[in-house]
Amino acid sequence: MKKILLLTVTICLLIACSSGDTSNGNGDNFDRTAMLTNWADNIIIPSYTAYQAKVQVLLTAVATFNTAPTETNLQVVRSSWTEAYKAYQKTSQFYFGKAMEIHYNEKANTYPTDIVSINSNISSGSYDLELLSQYSKQGFPAIDYLINGLGATDANIVSFYTTNTNAANYKKYLTELTTQLKSNIDLVVTNWNTSYRTSYIASNGNSVSSSVNITTNLFVKNLEKYIRSGKIGIPAGVFSSGALFPEKVEGLYHKTISKELLTVALQAEQDFFNGKHFNSTATGPSLQSYLDYVKAVRSGQNLSTIINNQFTAIFTANTNLSTNLSAQISSDNSKMISSYDAIQQNVVYIKLDMMQALNITLDYVDSDGD
Repeated sequence: MKKILLLTVTICLLIACSSGDTSNGNGDNFDRTAMLTNWADNIIIPSYTAYQAKVQVLLTAVATFNTAPTETNLQVVRSSWTEAYKAYQKTSQFYFGKAMEIHYNEKANTYPTDIVSINSNISSGSYDLELLSQYSKQGFPAIDYLINGLGATDANIVSFYTTNTNAANYKKYLTELTTQLKSNIDLVVTNWNTSYRTSYIASNGNSVSSSVNITTNLFVKNLEKYIRSGKIGIPAGVFSSGALFPEKVEGLYHKTISKELLTVALQAEQDFFNGKHFNSTATGPSLQSYLDYVKAVRSGQNLSTIINNQFTAIFTANTNLSTNLSAQISSDNSKMISSYDAIQQNVVYIKLDMMQALNITLDYVDSDGD
């Protein structure tokens, strides 16, 4: 009870201190329909479609590898996995509609992966990837283990698909994990292109269940819980009294992709904030322009500028990180904490100042204790 009261008081104080300068000079007449159209047509659907194509490349590479398990073909799988994993980062914040219905994020990126149970699945050949209990045995982290973590060298890894007594099951499992990724993104893209886009744009009000409110909440939640906490805070010991968990970073077995995934995810967040079109320099109506429309300020400066400046500060802090975040935690965790702090500052600007300025109700509870 004391923790709940303390958290309530803390939130109230943060809102009072951080959002006192926020104004809403132009009322609530911003063209949400135009913003939703920009989000759907120029960011969300193109991001999903690009990811779908990358997963298809990965699926093809896995099929080739299973037919001819060579070190060269393994490297092609690894490269395809890397590109698909980065493409996924640009979609994870859009966790609503069909994506939420099919548990798109949990099936694609639950980490750390459960290698004991993965090995059990492979040995038995019996499992149901639709079960909640199987989320930590599939997706990109599980594939990471299967193509990067089975051995110290590529030759060692390939042997699991050639001479190992369960070689056929290793191939089968790798194929099924990749097929699951493809099936899920196919469902999401089809849904957006057939019906969901229309209803998404039509829901242009300011209720808790409206598209703007849902999308904005998930934008904030993705930054706070899945980037700040998941990619940095948890492995760096922020929520465990300093106990470090270098084995809980994303892309653990690849070793040099974790920082890149962090960077891609953060850039996707900033691009969405600014309404930047996918793979283009063009921009459209966005949270940034919405804030400017309502004349949101903090300490006499446009809040949108402050948020973008803080994104710059985050990227600057991250330049000090090793490409291997697990190694970074073990060698000099203070740099991870600096990156965490930089992201946390923007969580304050976005979660408190922005949400208040746009009169958007926060619809999730942060239970990390921060």
